[in-house]
Amino acid sequence: MRFGLILVALLLPAIARADGYARISERDQFLNTVAGKELRMRLLGISLIVEPDGAIKGNALGWDVTGTWEWRDGYFCREMDWSGYPIPLNCQLVEAGDGAVRFTVDKGAGESAAFSIR
Repeated sequence: MRFGLILVALLLPAIARADGYARISERDQFLNTVAGKELRMRLLGISLIVEPDGAIKGNALGWDVTGTWEWRDGYFCREMDWSGYPIPLNCQLVEAGDGAVRFTVDKGAGESAAFSIR
C-alpha cells in the first residue's frame, strides 16, 4: 500500500493543466520562487522544502522525505527517499503561476504535480 501511495503522491499525480503557468528555465529564477518556502499538496498530505544548498526535506503522508536536487540544462533534477523508499533521479520541467509551482516529470513529457507555495 505504501509503495502505491508514494508513487501516486510524488511521481504520477495527474493534476489538470491550468492556464497561467510560465516556465522557469533558470536556477536563480527557481530559487527566487521556491527556496526555503513550503511546497504543499494538501490533498495528498505532502509538504516539501527545497533548499538553496541542494537539499530537499519534508514529509508525505506522515513519513519523512529527504533528497537532493540540482539545476541541469533548464530542469530541476532530483532524487529523494521517502522513509526508506528510494525515489529515483528525474529531471523535471518547472512552471510557476498564481502562488503555485508545477513540476512535470521526464523533462516535461510526463505527468504533472502542482504545489501551493507557502
